Amino acid sequence: MNVKRMLYDGPMARATQDTVEHIVEQWAAVRPDLDCSPIQVVGRVSRLSRLLDRRLSENFAGHALESWMYDVLATLRRAGEPYELAAGDLVRHTMVTTGAITNRVDRLEERGYVERVADPDRRKVIIRLTAAGLALVDDVVTSHLATEAQVLACLTPRQRDQLARLLRMVLLDLGDAAPD
Repeated sequence: MNVKRMLYDGPMARATQDTVEHIVEQWAAVRPDLDCSPIQVVGRVSRLSRLLDRRLSENFAGHALESWMYDVLATLRRAGEPYELAAGDLVRHTMVTTGAITNRVDRLEERGYVERVADPDRRKVIIRLTAAGLALVDDVVTSHLATEAQVLACLTPRQRDQLARLLRMVLLDLGDAAPD
């Protein structure tokens, strides 16, 4: 089974094959009885995730951040004024453990990007963006979205919408509903 594709890059055409196509060809050669079509999607989503993480991390590094730092700062920013969430809500919105969020908040607090604020009823700890954290996340979000747009530049707007809808369907089917 030959699944090579032709890409046209100016006047010169070149054959290209992504890694997943190569894997599917290998399986077809050694186990032609298997339906490897799920690899066409799942394998690509998995590889895409790793490549996206690498590309986004390069952008964050330019701001002296790691991706998890941006995740926490952006989650607080999206919460709206006064840019704060209870620690438990922050855990739910970032999908990490309580221990992990404590460590992350500690490290962001050391840098002056967040602060812990006692809740009036004393049963919760509130995590709030500082002015420095707000300025940083507002700066980074611009380059972050530009990086994401560059990654998707090979798709038309219609293709992007279609891909977004299809991925949404799979995520919802796997139980990835938005937090309350």
